[in-house]
Amino acid sequence: MEKPTKRILSGVQPSGDLHLGNYLGAIKNFVSLQKEYECFFCVVDLHAITVWQDPKVLANKTREVTAAFIASGIDPKKNNIFVQSQVPQHAQLGWLFNCVARMGWLNRMTQFKDKAGKNSENVSVGLFSYPTLMAADILIYLATHVPVGDDQKQHLELTRDIAQKFNNDFKTDFFPIPEPLILGEATRVMSLRDGSKKMSKSDPSDYSRIMLTDTAENITQKIKKAKTDPEPLPQDKTGLEKRPEAENLISIFASLQDTSIESVIKDYAGKEFSTFKKDLADLSVSKLEPITSEMNKLMSDVSYIDSILNQGKENAIAVAEPVLQKTKEIIGFLS
Repeated sequence: MEKPTKRILSGVQPSGDLHLGNYLGAIKNFVSLQKEYECFFCVVDLHAITVWQDPKVLANKTREVTAAFIASGIDPKKNNIFVQSQVPQHAQLGWLFNCVARMGWLNRMTQFKDKAGKNSENVSVGLFSYPTLMAADILIYLATHVPVGDDQKQHLELTRDIAQKFNNDFKTDFFPIPEPLILGEATRVMSLRDGSKKMSKSDPSDYSRIMLTDTAENITQKIKKAKTDPEPLPQDKTGLEKRPEAENLISIFASLQDTSIESVIKDYAGKEFSTFKKDLADLSVSKLEPITSEMNKLMSDVSYIDSILNQGKENAIAVAEPVLQKTKEIIGFLS
């Protein structure tokens, strides 16, 4: 089996309306990666159901993520865009990796502890074993690189551990040890109301997040009301220490403009936040409004989206099935 040298797997959950954090932390980076890598972009609905999802809206949310991929600039003719649950090899390899991963490894996953909180006895087994399925998502395509945000680094480390243990246990070099790709200035977009918390659709305040479905007026209002401190913008990056709201807004600006945080600080050093926010609102609208418009257009043509996903499913299965069969052969299963 010929192994790839530059192949990416990444995914987005269809667990709710997409916000700026989803775009800057993941989707925007996918657009640049498609120029250099063979890409598999997945709507990870199996991960989404580790917590309750309304069956009446899950299919629509799955198509919405697909529309966001395409509207943001991912070319469905050059990339593989598909739905995780439609490629059964993910779940099959996930079970095999459940038998490779160790309980101690999973017990150390901080994201599980954060999501489960004090309710760890009552969350789903799927939420606990989420990282082994993520490992299967990546390794079923023998992916060499994975774009990750700060909150996924630990999961990728687990994927690398699983690949290494499988290879060691069966005296093979079949699975690659995938490398992380950490891209952009806004790898972790925080709440507009509290710079210590990640931007989330579950936050009770609508003003904590910018949705990809927001109008220009909504975006402008949310940025205008975004929490800041009374000091002017800093003179250099060290001036962002202990100023989480300022750091968040500056990193959002840098990511949207495809520049560095240092460059933004240089342009706005010493200026008041009122001036900066106005420019950030204008920049956000100019970047997001075309995406929103195209998403709405795509969502009105369900048959087109489904045709993209069907082709992506076929392409994904064609790559994943031989990998699964080779894995079974290595383990010693009857063919």
